[in-house]
Amino acid sequence: MRILYVYCHPLPESFHAAIRARALGALDESGHMVDLLDLYAEKFDPVLSEEGRRHYHDVSRNRIGLEGYIARLTSAEALILQFPTWCFGLPAILKGFFDRLIMPGVAFDLTDPKKVKPTLRNIKRIVGIVTYGRPRYMAFWMSDPPRKIVTRYVRWFTGGKARADYHALYHLNVATDARRVAFIHKVERAMRRLDG
Repeated sequence: MRILYVYCHPLPESFHAAIRARALGALDESGHMVDLLDLYAEKFDPVLSEEGRRHYHDVSRNRIGLEGYIARLTSAEALILQFPTWCFGLPAILKGFFDRLIMPGVAFDLTDPKKVKPTLRNIKRIVGIVTYGRPRYMAFWMSDPPRKIVTRYVRWFTGGKARADYHALYHLNVATDARRVAFIHKVERAMRRLDG
């Protein structure tokens, strides 16, 4: 399976880096073709500029400067999104990735504004690998926006056909080493079963 693995954490020594290393190892062992898109390492520009917004609806111009990222997204069969939640939301750089790439002609067809059509039908699987600093009940109280973005919003652009899995570790700030290791093992198992 061709996988676009969107990774979003600025620190190379982070817990997320450890998760990523093990997840990538499991995907490699399973024979998947993984395209790692490390938003920080690649210095992805998350800002939707004045020019970008002005031409957002013009499919002949809205791809300019994003062609490589678009090709990676539209050739993937699976999309893995790994990120920490900050302020109960996505990190700004990941939000900017969506702002800039989930656009007409790429993720949806806006030819008839009354009947918007999803176009990322190439994506059959979506996986979220997410950590939260706070406990699950607080995320629930805040309506858990990251979970909804991965399992509902992104999935809509696949025509609602992609299977969406969400692996979350809540209350990371006080998680024991045993809980952290158990979460890494859970993610590894999920990556090995990605086809099933």
